[in-house]
Amino acid sequence: MKQELLDKYNVPVPRYTSYPPANYFHDGFNDYDYADALQASNNQKPELISFYFHIPFCHRLCHYCGCNSYPVPEGEIVDRYVEALHKEIDLVLPLLDNRRKVSQIHYGGGSPTVLPAIELEELNDHVLDKFPTIANPEIAVECHPGWIMEQGWVQLVKSGFNRLSIGVQDFNKEVLRGVNRQSSRIPMEDVMEILRSLDVRVNMDFLYGLPFQTEESFAQTIERAVAMKPDRLVTFSYAHVPWAFPRQQILEKVGLPSGDEKSRMFETAHRILCEADYQPIGLDHFVRKDDELYIASQNGQLHRNFQGYCTRRTTGQVYAFGVTGISQLGTAYAQNTKDIMEYIEKVEAGILPVAKGYLLSREEQITREAIEMLMCNYRIDWNELSEQLSTPARSIKQATAYDEAHLREFAEDGLIEFDKNQIRMTPEGRLFVRNIAASLDKLMLETNKSFSKPV
Repeated sequence: MKQELLDKYNVPVPRYTSYPPANYFHDGFNDYDYADALQASNNQKPELISFYFHIPFCHRLCHYCGCNSYPVPEGEIVDRYVEALHKEIDLVLPLLDNRRKVSQIHYGGGSPTVLPAIELEELNDHVLDKFPTIANPEIAVECHPGWIMEQGWVQLVKSGFNRLSIGVQDFNKEVLRGVNRQSSRIPMEDVMEILRSLDVRVNMDFLYGLPFQTEESFAQTIERAVAMKPDRLVTFSYAHVPWAFPRQQILEKVGLPSGDEKSRMFETAHRILCEADYQPIGLDHFVRKDDELYIASQNGQLHRNFQGYCTRRTTGQVYAFGVTGISQLGTAYAQNTKDIMEYIEKVEAGILPVAKGYLLSREEQITREAIEMLMCNYRIDWNELSEQLSTPARSIKQATAYDEAHLREFAEDGLIEFDKNQIRMTPEGRLFVRNIAASLDKLMLETNKSFSKPV
């Protein structure tokens, strides 16, 4: 990556895991608005249902964490929290059409595997007893390998999970110590052998831009991962936002790699993975050629929600349970309270525990579709969007902050190619796809919001 491009474009912009981004949600959206949005979602696209459960507890907090996470509390709080999840399910499900099909269930955190596998299975059963599913729905859980022994991996699979997303982050023990993360309890090679014998799909997640990481050390981590042949491998760029997560200030004292060093880490990892026949998908995923994500990307049919990349087969409106869970509906977002006791008390009182949300205008719905197409498939085809949205292409461009002069500057810098019908990211420009997306976002024309940098 040319240094002048890094200097010019490595500026704070949204990650666009949603549009509008979550820091635009507001507290004027309440539990009554959410109930209305839930009922309205039954007549909105997509028809499929995706459930998300947020388990906020961790045995130990990592300094880099940008999630809503808490150390495992003493006493009965965890049990009450799990009971509240079941009660929230009972508040939400009656508002949904039970003829709709479930395509995804996903657990994030925190560390969902803090809970016994049987409790996760009971939550799955609670929703699956009420709805039919598509063929082969994806039932996934994020796993912290630092606290799982051999039998624990087996129990997760026996509980019905068919995709495990393992948060490795790095194999280098100096890096893990620097960020206060427990390394895998048993060698990852042994974990993979267990999971392969159980015929379960495996993601490995890694994080670059942490203290003590170098281009060489991160390359060694990726090479070790490649040798184990996970189905998907994800290289997340560490987002340093200490104003939002004060614990990240600890890493400033240790020292963080420069943007240039981070760029080299990504480029080297990209080269290693491509040479091992992994295919790059979206911002940070690498998959096999027979993976449905790759096939979808080749057909321009890749999608994304708060749970990650998905295909048209599995794309559903997202209904979230637990603290800070974000429901992602056809025309609205709703985010639960972040306070654990407030969440428990509201649900126990029969109140939907919404803290804030957002109702999208028609213009914002159109912009969301355009940005999603770009972020997932590295292109926007205005005519294809026109057909998809039953809206003239000219009107779609007008709904966004489309500016031909701005696009021409991106093209002159080699980030995109464009004409009246399409915007296409170049291979060199893909690292800055967030910048191109932000140029189409009218909300970015005048904003005081804070975001992370692409690199």
